[in-house]
Amino acid sequence: MLGLMQDWPLLCHRIIDHAAIHHAERPVISRSIEGPIHKTNYGQIRKRALRVAQRLDRDGIKLGDRVATLAWNSWRHLECWYGILGLGAIYHTVNPRLFPDQISWIINHAEDRVMMTDLTFLPCLESLADKLPSIERYVVLTDSAHMPATKLKNAVAYEDWIAEADGDFAWKTFDENTAAGMCYTSGTTGNPKGVVYSHRSNVLHSMTASFADAMDCSSRDVVMPVVPMFHANCWGLALTAPMQGAALVMPGCKMDGASIYELLNDYRVTFTAAVPTVWLMLLQYLESTGSKLPYLERVVIGGSACPRAMTQKFEDHYGVRVIHAWGMTEMSPLGSLCTLKPEYADLQGDAKLDLLQKQGHPPFGVEMKITDDNGKELPWDGKTFGRLKVRGASVTKSYYKGDGGDILDDQGFFDTGDVATMDRYGYMQITDRAKDVIKSGGEWISSIDIENLAVGHPKVAEAAVIGIRHPKWDERPLLVIVMKKGEKASKKDILDFMAGKIAKWWMPDDVAFVDEIPHTATGKIQKMALRDIFKDYVLPTTEAAE
Repeated sequence: MLGLMQDWPLLCHRIIDHAAIHHAERPVISRSIEGPIHKTNYGQIRKRALRVAQRLDRDGIKLGDRVATLAWNSWRHLECWYGILGLGAIYHTVNPRLFPDQISWIINHAEDRVMMTDLTFLPCLESLADKLPSIERYVVLTDSAHMPATKLKNAVAYEDWIAEADGDFAWKTFDENTAAGMCYTSGTTGNPKGVVYSHRSNVLHSMTASFADAMDCSSRDVVMPVVPMFHANCWGLALTAPMQGAALVMPGCKMDGASIYELLNDYRVTFTAAVPTVWLMLLQYLESTGSKLPYLERVVIGGSACPRAMTQKFEDHYGVRVIHAWGMTEMSPLGSLCTLKPEYADLQGDAKLDLLQKQGHPPFGVEMKITDDNGKELPWDGKTFGRLKVRGASVTKSYYKGDGGDILDDQGFFDTGDVATMDRYGYMQITDRAKDVIKSGGEWISSIDIENLAVGHPKVAEAAVIGIRHPKWDERPLLVIVMKKGEKASKKDILDFMAGKIAKWWMPDDVAFVDEIPHTATGKIQKMALRDIFKDYVLPTTEAAE
């Protein structure tokens, strides 16, 4: 016997329909690429998204076709997303921070037919155009007054392009499991691999993100997604905010501390999200100017581990609640968020900070387990390290075109490549990437724990830990440090600060000071590049062991 409920497919364009009907005048504020602040609302976003869909339809874009976007967070990018979705085509967000060869490879692998791009990226695309045979048209997200001369194929200014459509168009109808979006992950070996989201998975993910024990997003919020739309669905916020009727503030291309603060303050942002490097710049700006954050209530920090000192500073100095989050492109991306369950609600001081260092507990829709290298499940005791594996409604089951082969175990779990612990209440803590964990004398050392401790030093801006080969212990940790501007410290200063705060055998064998630590296109520390830089490094403990 089946239920007698209506068949109401979970389609992403229903989100902008809902926003336009019930929250039509809620503002969408953007820092435009041209410079000025632009203001619109959900009602207007929907009207223009319909024109995008109509115009793409006239260009012959149909169900399942890929439309690439190479753009920052703005009202135009949002209109493009919903227009593409409502047509049944697939938005393919391209990360501009990748190397040009990677960008061309991704576009060709996806077989994108149209490229929608900001002015910022025209030089890059012009240099790659001869290598992008599948692209039939370039739509530049600007108006005719700012449209530069370009030799790109069938290039047109966005405003002129949609002016040819009147918006008298109906969204297409199709199954909720139809592909909605595509994002390539650079977190795997070899070429990037494509993750394909469905309308159903995106809608469920966005509903999950709204939970009180997740991002706690409501119509009373003013949301600023600093995390770009090309980073795994903007962590869901480009869908979650209009779903809940929250106002949106889109930062465009300016991510420096002063520019982020200006928007946070001027538009009374209550909730924002980004990787730690962004918040490091903001905190440095606040310290240098003495500015406060009178309106900001909470910030989601993910992408890489949030330093303890950053959590403490946001909460103690500025009264902002930090939600430490973890996820992956393959998970749409949210996997866990660190909010306080009743069992931990009374924690204070260092005990509370200890808990907030964890990546948190998974919301409904995500299941987790940790296993050893042979697939045997390990206990949730908060101490035992294991491979973190996940499954759920918004977790990928395979990569685009079958790249990477079978990626699930016999229970349907995806191996995240992270090493983690789980405690009795389901709080997960990443201790390393499986490929980055330091194996010393048969035991594992967490590079992330050491990095977070080192960043707590008041003179340290950034820290990274890698394993260096050792004749006795196989590997030992090397701590790589970037000092804050104008600050100096010795190896002894750093190690003395860390002494007694981690196990003695976890203490780095040496400290190296550098001007800059390499990062991936998504802002994560590039351990592979660091290992290459220090491939010939000899630890001071090596000679004594030989």
